[in-house]
Amino acid sequence: MDNLMLNNKIYLEGKILSPLEFSHEMYGEGFYTFYLDVMRLSDASDVLSITISERLMTGVNFEIGSEVIVEGQLRSYNKFIDGSNRLILTVFARNIEPCIERSKNPNEIFLDGFICKEPVYRTTPFGREIADILLAVNRPYNKSDYIPTIAWGRNSRFCQTLEVGDNIRIWGRLQSREYQKKLSENDYIKKVAYEVSISKMERVTKEDSSTEELGHSEEVV
Repeated sequence: MDNLMLNNKIYLEGKILSPLEFSHEMYGEGFYTFYLDVMRLSDASDVLSITISERLMTGVNFEIGSEVIVEGQLRSYNKFIDGSNRLILTVFARNIEPCIERSKNPNEIFLDGFICKEPVYRTTPFGREIADILLAVNRPYNKSDYIPTIAWGRNSRFCQTLEVGDNIRIWGRLQSREYQKKLSENDYIKKVAYEVSISKMERVTKEDSSTEELGHSEEVV
């Protein structure tokens, strides 16, 4: 089980954006959610969902605007919304504490998982190369988290050599992205997607557990 705790790690520093909201109870333990505003290297920021046990709340100020450090894992689950199942991503906190001093990288994630859907390589209208990968990351009790990831530049070209079932390790950041979904000819609704933006990745070979590493991506925002 310890190894499965190491294949999914996230570190965040940010400001609390919303009040605590009760989510669910499991085995007598209450869980709450809130949103965290995490700055990027640019002036933009990501608004990320955090799930936390009531047992971790002691000694932490949850007032809006408070700065905290969250360490944990990125989890996924299916939720029935508007007549269909949607994949929901949330950061499951294992530790939270006041952020006294900001570090150089307030948003870091590491995942070790398996490709569970054929990677999709494409170019944007501006000529940028992108690849989408859905990663299955194992966790205890025979469960898995399904995490959308996105690669850029030469990392995206490398993704064209990957196949379903390949074991890869990735480093990057968790990002939120707003988009508009068309409802009718004149009606749109604003949605938010969450995905891991890859900065470095490597393929783990099955024969000898050695790795084939690819360097940092061209995406820096």
